[in-house]
Amino acid sequence: MVKRLISANASEIAGFSKEDLIQSIKASEGRVVLSENVVMHEPIVGDITSSELARAYGADMILLNGFDAFEPIILSLYEGQYAAWNAKPNDNAIRDLKKLVGLPIGANLEPVDPNADMTSDIIEISKGRTASVETFKRANEIGLDFILLTGNPGTGVTNQRIAENIKIAKEHFDGVIIAGKMHSAGVDEPVVSIESAKQFIEAGADIVLVPAVGSVWGITEEMVGEVVSYCHQQDKLVMSAIGTSQESSHPETIRQIALKNKILGVDIQHIGDANMGLVGIKNIKELSDAIRGERHTVSRFARSVNR
Repeated sequence: MVKRLISANASEIAGFSKEDLIQSIKASEGRVVLSENVVMHEPIVGDITSSELARAYGADMILLNGFDAFEPIILSLYEGQYAAWNAKPNDNAIRDLKKLVGLPIGANLEPVDPNADMTSDIIEISKGRTASVETFKRANEIGLDFILLTGNPGTGVTNQRIAENIKIAKEHFDGVIIAGKMHSAGVDEPVVSIESAKQFIEAGADIVLVPAVGSVWGITEEMVGEVVSYCHQQDKLVMSAIGTSQESSHPETIRQIALKNKILGVDIQHIGDANMGLVGIKNIKELSDAIRGERHTVSRFARSVNR
């Protein structure tokens, strides 16, 4: 058996297999906090990555958004590279970031559907951010522990294309596969449903993503609860996501969202990438305190990466 993620040291996490990581999340009983960071946004402290700040405020897992697998750049990871204009790709970026935070690191890869029925203008993204055989293989090469198959606003990612890419990822990526939507991604279709959850699990997803209750218009506790129950019956995990900029809301809003989704049984609580400012960074702590108390939050604060 492995140590639960919320209590694991960096040296233990570094030795986790895919199966170990999943079990460590499950053993944490709904108290794992995941922070999403936009790699090309300048951090609020110029010479410290957003991932380090997120860890310092209680994150147990780091998800990189806007990360290009073929041009790996994370602002402030290297000396002097604090802005997009002077940052240079480095194939060791993920492994070097792991040394600094001692946590599992993942990245978004987006299964874009060129035929999606859009509700807004489509936003084109680079090849290195798009789900494909090449990016899944590349994710292995650069050391990612997990990938999230999802869509940023306006990118035209559909649930059907997510399911198709889960199957491809299973063949070419060795880490944990998380899949689902945290908002519409500009597409006119249900953001969450029991049907899409079944599709994702049948395709081979390890963890299903759902919008956090209270984060997306019209998503009810019943909708999310049904998906959580189904996934747990299939021995799969669920991550809820605050991906609608509410990560910068009043702390009381964060606490309410956190407790509602813990009651429903989600295994990981994601807090999104609007946490670049001080309010958002502090809200990682608010989320952590709400679902596991200050004792475990402070434990993550203080647990040295040298342990």
